[in-house]
Amino acid sequence: MNIDDAALAESIRRLTQSGTDDGSVLTALEQVVAACVDLFGVGGAGLLIADEQDVLAYVAASDGPGRVLETTEAETGEGPCTEAFVKDLVVVSRDITAESERWPILASRLADQPVRAVLGVPVRMGGVPVGTLDVYQEHPHDWDASEVAALGRYAEVIATTLAAALQAHTAGELARQLQYALDYRVVIERGVGYLMAKESVDAVMAFNMLRGAARHRRAKIGRVAEHVLEHGSLPA
Repeated sequence: MNIDDAALAESIRRLTQSGTDDGSVLTALEQVVAACVDLFGVGGAGLLIADEQDVLAYVAASDGPGRVLETTEAETGEGPCTEAFVKDLVVVSRDITAESERWPILASRLADQPVRAVLGVPVRMGGVPVGTLDVYQEHPHDWDASEVAALGRYAEVIATTLAAALQAHTAGELARQLQYALDYRVVIERGVGYLMAKESVDAVMAFNMLRGAARHRRAKIGRVAEHVLEHGSLPA
């Protein structure tokens, strides 16, 4: 993936200044994801955004394999995208199908898909992760520092698009989800930290414990995190 800084800057400028035909934030996000593929020459791209219960939910993808990647990560709570969101850092995989020990379900489900190298980048608003931008290559690939930096800048396009939609009151249901993610991020992080210490697990495992309890009780994950902090355990 050869990255031209001038081309990247111009693409970002056009995308952040462009409007959409129907005023839909989802249409805008689909356009940004499609443009990401063209600009970086990757096999595909997708976007997950935080919601109130499952925390990461599928929003957009450039193609079918990208949709499988996004929806599987959202369903299982494992993979580069989930880790990028939970840890608030870029997470890469040279070949996702070779990561059976790290992400067993994801590696298995993608075995028959043209998805190999994956890179997950946090999308931040107000310094808080609210989702992830994810790109993939159809073959094993070692992501280099220039790719990571450029895609980090591109994730800012997503954040700009979301912020513009919120300001223009066109984000609809997505606005409520984003506000919840912003309001409860600190509480969720504290709940994750508590479970990490108590259960001797890593951040992603602790996060999925919260998420699993929220799904089981059909509750919001922030409320589950508050219960953990107040009572010292997950809800029965």
